Amino acid sequence: MSDTASLVSAVEILGSLEESYKTILTPEAIAFLVLLHRTFNTTRKTLLARRVARQAAIDAGILPTFLPETKFVRDDPTWQGAPPAPGLVDRRVEITGPTDRKMVINALNSDVWTYMADFEDATAPTWENLLSGQVNLYDAVRRQVDFTVPGGKAYKLRTDRALPTLIVRPRGWHLEEKHFVVDGEPISGSIFDFGLYFFHNAHELVKRGSGPYFYLPKMESHLEARLWNDIFKLSQDMIAMPRGTIRGTVLIETILAAFEMEEIIYELREHSSGLNCGRWDYIFSFIKKFRHNPAFVLPDRSAVTMTSPFMEAYVKLLIKTCHKRGVHAMGGMAAQIPIKTDVAANKAAMENVYKDKLREVTAGHDGTWVAHPALASIASEVFNKHMPTPNQLFKRTEEVVVTAADLLNSNVPGNVTEDGIRKNLDIGLGYMEAWVRGIGCVPINYLMEDAATAEVSRSQLWQWVRHQITTAEGIKVSKEYALRILEEETSKLEKAAPKGNKFRQAAQHFSTQITGEDYADFLTILLYEDITKINSKSAKL
Repeated sequence: MSDTASLVSAVEILGSLEESYKTILTPEAIAFLVLLHRTFNTTRKTLLARRVARQAAIDAGILPTFLPETKFVRDDPTWQGAPPAPGLVDRRVEITGPTDRKMVINALNSDVWTYMADFEDATAPTWENLLSGQVNLYDAVRRQVDFTVPGGKAYKLRTDRALPTLIVRPRGWHLEEKHFVVDGEPISGSIFDFGLYFFHNAHELVKRGSGPYFYLPKMESHLEARLWNDIFKLSQDMIAMPRGTIRGTVLIETILAAFEMEEIIYELREHSSGLNCGRWDYIFSFIKKFRHNPAFVLPDRSAVTMTSPFMEAYVKLLIKTCHKRGVHAMGGMAAQIPIKTDVAANKAAMENVYKDKLREVTAGHDGTWVAHPALASIASEVFNKHMPTPNQLFKRTEEVVVTAADLLNSNVPGNVTEDGIRKNLDIGLGYMEAWVRGIGCVPINYLMEDAATAEVSRSQLWQWVRHQITTAEGIKVSKEYALRILEEETSKLEKAAPKGNKFRQAAQHFSTQITGEDYADFLTILLYEDITKINSKSAKL
């Protein structure tokens, strides 16, 4: 038996094997995944166990701070991250979205500089979504992704200008891919998403003038960045690609990672392409990590803005850290969707986008995110006016001092209101209902919501019930109150939605998460079984 055949024999594929998937699930690609799994999965599980221990320490009152054992990294002024890679020098406007074929074409046709194709928060990880997403990206890299809807519109890549640089976001370390089993255990979703895209496209991307570039989500320590770097090095070695070709931009979207920004860049050094302010996940993490501590209760989601003390401190530290180390400091998401039916409301929404992007560029960010192509022109206008250079890595803010107390400053003005409670329920229900139907990116109230905003919604509700917060209307937020309002909102949404909707199913899950008792580590883990169709026998290649 050949080495490849031996490795493939260790795998069970428990999802359907459509003809188009065979382009992706080749014996060589499967063997590549098996080697990555066997080499790194034990470390991954050790790091996840470390997260649990860290949470226990926080629950016991030990708040995070800058690590004394890595002070030498922070104090050493001589090291730098990698210079910007081809296609990543100018990243002033990046669009993000799922990997369905229409979205891939629309994103690549947008007037932006890069496109982040998302296997994580904007994708419900059904087997079909993941494999068709890999097929779509394989075709997009080779400029063969055009298609026509049966009896309808043709979708084609533009040819009048260079296309945006492609960046891929795999799933986080906590998620597994239960349809792909190696040696009797599911492979990491991170390794699965990264490995298939890298194996098939790395050399083709380089040949076309860019490279295999990634956004790395949900990390909680520099040790998790070290794991990614080890995977990058081995992966490049295995396909005879020079080390440093891969680049990874890390989303700083957990409060613990905020205390280790320099260490994260240090671990990725030759593969680092900067850090990003993952604002909604960051708020989620702030609530999640300190949910048992009444000193960290936040008001309505609408009151928690980028000028809130802990958010402002995190942004300042991220920009200072990135520019000190010579890498991009990317801004956050504008999630607004054009409001075509209300001119005045649309004007106000777009003005808010403009102000948000102006805040980012003047603060020192090198680029920003948009969720909808219509916002690209607004973001571009702001960045073109205030950043005439490809980036502003030269803009140092050494005078900025951000302390541990600043990062933990939860003094956010505002109240908890019944309107805020109902909005959280609507967003959570709306997102979860779509997710269990296999949709990971959902327009709700003219905002493009993904898993991060649903996580904020359920975490705030849990926190308010846990600590028996009293609303501005004078109502104590009890378990009974939360469940009653949940039922009211579920009934409203259920009646307004088409038949066959899954709001009742979503409510059953949501009801377990808003009583101040059970708290799933991630909603995506809680809901995963609902979208997982495990075959009893492995598919034949």
